Amino acid sequence: MHTVPTLTGDLSPDEFRAAAHAAVDWIAEYLESSGQYPVRSRARPGEVRAALPAAPPEHGEPLGAMLRDFHGTIVPGITHWNHPGFFAYFANSGAYPGILGELLAAGLNANGMLWVTSPAVTELEQVTLDWLRQLMGLGDGWFGEITDTASVSTFYALAAARERTGFDIRGKGMAARSDLPRLRVYCSEHAHSSIDKAVIALGLGHENLVKVATDEQYRLRPEALQAAIEADVAAGYRPIAVVPCVGTTSITSIDPVPEVVRIARRYDCWVHVDAAYAGVAAIVPELRYLLDGVDGADSLVVNPHKWLFTPMDCSVLYTRDPQALKQAFALLPEYLVTRTQDETVNLMDYGIQLGRRFRSLKLWMVMRAYGRDGLAERIRHHCELAREFAGMVHFEGGWELMAPVTLSLVCFRRVPDGADEAAIAELNAAIMERVNARGQVYLSHTKLDGRYTLRLAIGNIRTARAHVALAWSELRAAASSIERRE
Repeated sequence: MHTVPTLTGDLSPDEFRAAAHAAVDWIAEYLESSGQYPVRSRARPGEVRAALPAAPPEHGEPLGAMLRDFHGTIVPGITHWNHPGFFAYFANSGAYPGILGELLAAGLNANGMLWVTSPAVTELEQVTLDWLRQLMGLGDGWFGEITDTASVSTFYALAAARERTGFDIRGKGMAARSDLPRLRVYCSEHAHSSIDKAVIALGLGHENLVKVATDEQYRLRPEALQAAIEADVAAGYRPIAVVPCVGTTSITSIDPVPEVVRIARRYDCWVHVDAAYAGVAAIVPELRYLLDGVDGADSLVVNPHKWLFTPMDCSVLYTRDPQALKQAFALLPEYLVTRTQDETVNLMDYGIQLGRRFRSLKLWMVMRAYGRDGLAERIRHHCELAREFAGMVHFEGGWELMAPVTLSLVCFRRVPDGADEAAIAELNAAIMERVNARGQVYLSHTKLDGRYTLRLAIGNIRTARAHVALAWSELRAAASSIERRE
């Protein structure tokens, strides 16, 4: 029975138990049979909003009514990232132990801004991130914190790099300063747009992000980086940071981190390694080479919510210079002074957020539930499935691979005989749209050297060989149907 207090207090525990049990039962059934849903939502723009009341209710409504609307209105407007046929962008998934951790964290509703406001939030985060460091084979000396996304982790890293220049930008700002040269940041031409956004938000100016040319395997060219930095120094600019990628977004290329670190050190540049997607693959022993040279960097970002089966959102920023991060952000008003502040880590000091939710609990539970071997085997399996799919593309006439398959992403396209680039792009866009509209699988695209390219990314914990085979069948059928019509 729905009960709403007249003046104060929460709903009854019994009503919550009934609704929560129903929600957990639905989640278990949903994850067990998520393949029944179309992967990409079929909602039209504005359709979900139109189905919802325009004004809030005057009187409280029962939780059961909200669950009915969730099933009838919200779920049809969801693109199902937990679907085993989700191959777009970088596929992710929320595994059962991570979902349980998220539920418990919501129940506790702890705020870990200071150590004293919830000691377990701070200390479990430190333990959990040290576990992850060990799993990936990194050396000692890394300080870690959890943020929401790699975009914020990268912003923090470049803020630390800017502060370490010694120009006191924190205190004096950047405007109207004759003593401040143009500050330059360098990355691959295939780097993620979060780096662009960080230099914009930090006031460095988008013009001061230098995109460095890549080789035939789309890896940053060290000699091009060296030349770009030398030219900037000669022009009176100040290089402050280089951002190599371990697993670029479009094609998962691996920049040569050891060479980048060596060059960056000559010019006192901060090195931030973007391994948001691929970093956790180093948990697999034979893939540990992916993080070669990273122990010489200043910071690193990896996203457990991408390929470590942890629900959104959970990005991890590691740094070897937490003092620079603290120097960029720490601020202590009197109302936040505590008697333990000099003997504890207060995570509010290492970013712009004051309030911090209990994100480490879900990651801790995922790592405990699967262990080193279980995590490695699941990541290894995804890489095997990607190689199998690449083999299907390679040996089928009229299709081609567009980039080396380094991990669990395959870049490919349909190439009919005699078609020019414009026709190939139009055909592949039509193939992707037809496949996605059918709802069995969901793919995304990119452009490589101006060429339209399809992407199939494997990363969902429930994706099996049959789902990959289905994707290939759907692609071939769509291509055949479109070409017959033409």
